[in-house]
Amino acid sequence: MTAKIRDIGIDVVPPTSECSDPDCPFHGSLSVRGQVIDGTVTTVKMDKTVVVERKYLKYQNKYERYEKRTGKYAAHAPPCFVLKAGDKVRIMECRPISKTVSFVVVEKRE
Repeated sequence: MTAKIRDIGIDVVPPTSECSDPDCPFHGSLSVRGQVIDGTVTTVKMDKTVVVERKYLKYQNKYERYEKRTGKYAAHAPPCFVLKAGDKVRIMECRPISKTVSFVVVEKRE
């Protein structure tokens, strides 16, 4: 019995396993929009939530150099993605799921 996987509108590899989470963009009814961010999972200690860290460079006009910066995002992790710390993931913006969670994992990258 194969469940229908929804098309979420971007070119990502859908998960192979199924889930019954209503906040899953592939098997539930959560719609995604806005920003797409690539990052690394740093924490998986919360229930159905991961912390994703993104490293980027910001240009400083005064010194004419770039500085390293990091951003941390709390993202909903549907059960169909089996994630652990150190995994590369792609997250996408969605409606607020909780006070701090406004992103959802849409792809586990290899």
